[in-house]
Amino acid sequence: MVPPASVPAAKVALSTASVYPESTATAFEIAARLGYDGVEVMVWTDPVSQDIEALRRLSDFHGVPVLAVHAPCLLITQRVWSTDPWVKLQRARSAAERLGASTVVVHPPFRWQRSYAREFVRGVWRMADETDVRFAVENMYPWRYRDREMMAYAPDWDPTQDDYRHFTIDLSHTATSRTDTLAMLDRMGDRLGHVHIADGNGSNKDEHLVPGRGKQPCAELLGRLGANGFDGHVVVEVNTRRAMSAAEREEDLAEALAFTRLHLAASASTPGPRHGPPHGESRS
Repeated sequence: MVPPASVPAAKVALSTASVYPESTATAFEIAARLGYDGVEVMVWTDPVSQDIEALRRLSDFHGVPVLAVHAPCLLITQRVWSTDPWVKLQRARSAAERLGASTVVVHPPFRWQRSYAREFVRGVWRMADETDVRFAVENMYPWRYRDREMMAYAPDWDPTQDDYRHFTIDLSHTATSRTDTLAMLDRMGDRLGHVHIADGNGSNKDEHLVPGRGKQPCAELLGRLGANGFDGHVVVEVNTRRAMSAAEREEDLAEALAFTRLHLAASASTPGPRHGPPHGESRS
């Protein structure tokens, strides 16, 4: 007798960054049409991404929930929601609370943000203590140019070197940093709360390929999450800027969704050691 298929607990969301240069509004429309479980809003220069009421209207109109908010941590968003990085995180938390999102994704500080970097670990803990929203710190990568390497993030581009309550693992970033992805997954353990699924070949560029088109162990990682009953969110965050048409972009995003759901479900009925979301509410 064939056992019944097990449905993974994790929801699969579309990052609004995945439709760039199209708009945040377009991301909601595509997510609804393709059957994503929700969206992660990348807060950036698109005014709609910064407007909570506009996001709420889009969510209600398309029937697509906002599952996560990505705080404006990029170079191009240095002036979005204030130039004060703590204000950015406070506004991201408020947005998540008002939109019903469970997670705020945040990057480690840039090294030149010295005061912010010095207080970052303690500050993220303090903010996490004030809300039910998870602050999930994302792995980044060294910046490289030819044979030179720059450590652009502090305290570290690898958040597992510090003590955070929640982590985000990004597989394009593990490719760029040339990190052992599954070893990082193990280090994150039950503090893994959020996943950015993408692919990469280990070049100096942060590629964000459709999963399955690079060299990252995307299928194996998703299989582990499915087997472990991971019930955080898996967010498709891929680069579709080179798509020649809207139809080609949607084909890429449909392929990424199908890949993610297939590999989450493939091992969902096989128990294994658990990875996330985190349960512990005290520092280890």
